Amino acid sequence: MNGSTRTADAGRPSLARFAWISIGAAVLTLLLKTASYLITGSVGLLSDALESLVNLAGGMMALAMLSVAARPADDTHAYGHSKAEYFSSALEGSLILVAAAGIGWAAVQRLVSPRALDQVGLGLAVSALASAINLAAGLVLIRAARRHDSITLQANAHHLFTDVWTSLGVIAGVAAVAFTGWQRMDPIIALVMAANIVWTGTRIVQQSVLGLMDTALPRDEQDVIKAVLNRYAADGIHYHALRTRRSGTRRFVSVHVLVPGEWTVHRGHEIAEQIETGIRDALPNAAVLTHLEPLDDPASWRDINIDRL
Repeated sequence: MNGSTRTADAGRPSLARFAWISIGAAVLTLLLKTASYLITGSVGLLSDALESLVNLAGGMMALAMLSVAARPADDTHAYGHSKAEYFSSALEGSLILVAAAGIGWAAVQRLVSPRALDQVGLGLAVSALASAINLAAGLVLIRAARRHDSITLQANAHHLFTDVWTSLGVIAGVAAVAFTGWQRMDPIIALVMAANIVWTGTRIVQQSVLGLMDTALPRDEQDVIKAVLNRYAADGIHYHALRTRRSGTRRFVSVHVLVPGEWTVHRGHEIAEQIETGIRDALPNAAVLTHLEPLDDPASWRDINIDRL
């Protein structure tokens, strides 16, 4: 058995500062959007304010989980703590769904009992400022998510972008209400925005569940691994029992490498090291584990299941 625990994740900088950006943006936008709702009385703007409250809760959870995920491996968590990020994104997705339910409830009440809006121009200007803050914070977070391969920052960024699109829809709808005088348009827009929020929340929860269930790496990443392994086919080296999974920012790869039986342990070990290095170089943040087996032993070809018989 040959193993490697060295990953590109070593020395990874703390991502907590990005969570603080999300929290700061959530506080500012919550205050601005609440003020916008109080100025106009629009249930659409109220729905926007509620989503900012969810952003704040999500940002605080992200801060906590990023701090946990940054901890190094220890005796009780030999594979590290990176999976903690999935709890953050799952909670944020769930909070989004709760916010959508609250928005829907408020919209239905206003649909039954419509009311005129007040000081629409001022309220929309305040809401537009809040959207600009969310857009700026979202752009910073999505760049950081791609650079550091963080599912938590990715979920946070997409939530902020959803908030921006929701706000633009609400602003357009409230402006239309003021222009046409049709009061029921306001809650109808809120219901449409709630449906859009449900879609986003469902996707975030689904992605988190797949990570917690140790789902295999995407097909394109598996193809990268196979390309490295196939380089050695001309030398009579085969492989099987390729298994992959992702845990937060880390990717885990295990594979059985079959070499000629007459090879020395030293020679087989050198090939295994070359394969591991090749996979790590081709796939960011990969921890690779190889298992050497002789080609001419029938038991090697039967030893492919996770439960070894």
